[in-house]
Amino acid sequence: MLPDIEATSGGVPSRQPLKALPTTSTRDVHGHTIRGVAIDPQTRCAHWHSPLDIIALLIHCCGDWFPCYDCHQEATDHPATVWPFDERATEAILCGTCGHTLTINQYLTCESTCPACSAPFNPDCTTHAHLYFQVD
Repeated sequence: MLPDIEATSGGVPSRQPLKALPTTSTRDVHGHTIRGVAIDPQTRCAHWHSPLDIIALLIHCCGDWFPCYDCHQEATDHPATVWPFDERATEAILCGTCGHTLTINQYLTCESTCPACSAPFNPDCTTHAHLYFQVD
């Protein structure tokens, strides 16, 4: 049973149960074990779950697949490390729609579209590239 917290409503205290936070888990997606929070069959997670959020990334430090940086932070006890420039030929991105794996170079130049199935990826992910890959 979850503990109650005291809250006020119009100046009158009331008791409301705390909401349980999602826990990390794993899910098999196209033969890859994906770790994270509330992962769906196309690799979306509790943090990123728009129709375009359909990739998982192989994280450099531990070699595990995650939907996002936040899932890695919640599921592990170590800081994430980025892929160095000289490892950009590594297949480190999984398309959650078709299961195709992309090299880092392919992903960074694919214009937010899977080269195998043409599924659109979230173009805003490029703003987070520095969390996963060494950048200029």
